[in-house]
Amino acid sequence: MSKRVKTAVFPVAGLGTRFLPATKAMPKEMLTVVDRPLIQYAVDEAREAGISHFVFVTGRNKGVIEDHFDRQFELEATLEARGKTRVLKELQQDLPSAGRTSFTRQQEPLGLGHAVWCARDIVGDEPFALLLPDMLFKSRRGVLKQMMEAYEETGGNIIAVEEVPMAEVSSYGVVGRGDGSDQSFRINGMVEKPAVAEAPSNLIISGRYILQPEVFNLLADQPRGAGGEIQLTDAMQTLERQQPFYGVKYEGQSFDCGSKIGFLTANVAYALDRDDIGDDFLAALSRIGLQNRLMDGFRVAAE
Repeated sequence: MSKRVKTAVFPVAGLGTRFLPATKAMPKEMLTVVDRPLIQYAVDEAREAGISHFVFVTGRNKGVIEDHFDRQFELEATLEARGKTRVLKELQQDLPSAGRTSFTRQQEPLGLGHAVWCARDIVGDEPFALLLPDMLFKSRRGVLKQMMEAYEETGGNIIAVEEVPMAEVSSYGVVGRGDGSDQSFRINGMVEKPAVAEAPSNLIISGRYILQPEVFNLLADQPRGAGGEIQLTDAMQTLERQQPFYGVKYEGQSFDCGSKIGFLTANVAYALDRDDIGDDFLAALSRIGLQNRLMDGFRVAAE
């Protein structure tokens, strides 16, 4: 029987240079989609999947993330005094329980693999989930929950994947499809940013992982790869020769909020879906002539 996954790691040490000057003093993970920070969406997804320990790998100028997941007694007292009990309750529900968050530093920007390795002593000899907060998923069931259901059946290592047009595979990490169903299958290879003619499929790695702790030993000695950084994909390629990896083609829509277009699109999609502001937002869009163009775009995306 596979060990239960109780811990999630959130790499939040990146500089967010694509969003300067907004991220000069504010972490990119605190950029909001409508009224919730990106990091909150990732933590909510992990909680839904049963995660009970949240590990944040931070860097300089990231203290506001720690503050976000702490209580602010003056704010709470003010909300209570003003009778804003609904907002107060929502804030309190967003917080992990006391002692359920851990923070560690990545002193140098040496890549995703290095950020994961920085969490090794906190995670210990246990499987863990890894969530990249830049990737936001809109789905009926959280992507990590879908992966957990697959993990309960297969164990091993799990990667969330999605299909992209074959012409775009050279921008992503790509997996090969082995035995299994359309939604869950054995991975038989991983390639980082392959040429179209050399890609094993059009299934790309999508920022959600369940990994076994042996990956830490590989990352400890992992040579620097692309960009002079320690690449997680390189370590997973080695681990895949020792342990099974499975792909889960999740149900839902992804938004790459590390890009301006993905971030803006996420804001529109989430705002339109809100019961409290969706209709008013659509009306506001129509006043600037965007309603028909947006609705046509969302219909195309859904097909």
